[in-house]
Amino acid sequence: MSVLVTGGAGYIGSHMVLELLDAGEDVVVLDNLSTGYDWAVLEPAKLVVGDIADEALVGALLRDHGVDAVIHFAGSIIVPESVADPLGYYHNNTAKSRTLMAACVDAGVGRFIFSSTAAVYGEPAQNPVFEDAATQPISPYGASKLMTEWMLRDTAAAHDFRYTALRYFNVSGADPRGRAGQSTPQATHLIKVACETASGKRPHMQIFGRDYDTPDGTCIRDYIHVSDLAAAHARALDHLRGGGKSMVLNCGYGHGASVLEVIDAVERVAGRAIDKRDAPRRAGDPPALVAGATQVRERLGWQPKHDDLNLIVRNALDWERNLGERLKSAVNCS
Repeated sequence: MSVLVTGGAGYIGSHMVLELLDAGEDVVVLDNLSTGYDWAVLEPAKLVVGDIADEALVGALLRDHGVDAVIHFAGSIIVPESVADPLGYYHNNTAKSRTLMAACVDAGVGRFIFSSTAAVYGEPAQNPVFEDAATQPISPYGASKLMTEWMLRDTAAAHDFRYTALRYFNVSGADPRGRAGQSTPQATHLIKVACETASGKRPHMQIFGRDYDTPDGTCIRDYIHVSDLAAAHARALDHLRGGGKSMVLNCGYGHGASVLEVIDAVERVAGRAIDKRDAPRRAGDPPALVAGATQVRERLGWQPKHDDLNLIVRNALDWERNLGERLKSAVNCS
């Protein structure tokens, strides 16, 4: 048996590969390297460069490697970009996911874990937001992920196919052992941007809106350590392999931090002030998104190990400070 990880050369996917390798799993990664890096896939995982829209390639990988489960990360994730390019997001996130599911059904691979998002909730009436809240996405990114959840639901009703869709809140940090981290150029994630600024890679950073209905006027998000998120996927895999039913679960800690609180944490850990400048609100940003996170604990037995903002920032900053040398070494070895 092996596990196919789509998008496994990217940020979250590479941490998932580490989680699986640490557990002794055989891992195959399919990634088109549009945002990922080949060096992020550590041996003995096998990297295949290709696209999930290539149904023949996916089918061959599923059969040739004895894949019994797929963990699907490949896709586009930037909310403002989705507002500017909705058709691109529906193509990359929704249409390509449909092709991947079809290949799984055809090959008889009936265990599927999907990287969904809290953006499916839009602007929830209450926080924390639980899985039974209304799904009213306010961005094409959120809508593209919700449509994929619907396809999973309908596929499971028609075939021998079970899935877990994990709705991520704000994924942050890096592998505590320094093996992986967020390496994407022009990233928009707050902690990544703040760490780049603290490391001198950006001259300044922007705060997108100070007039939200929150205690300090800036957006509040639930920041979950990427290694804890990978561990939740591993528990979902155990659940499906044990015959567990399909389900949709939030992945977060159940408490949030504002933009200003995050910046304060980065400055504290970095030991220096950073240049931060006010900017208008971004399209598609709700004032607050905090996970109702009881179900993932109760149904998967998941217990986070890194629920500490300072630790998340420390891991992210350590990775950021070493990233330049890592990228330089990768270029020299290519």
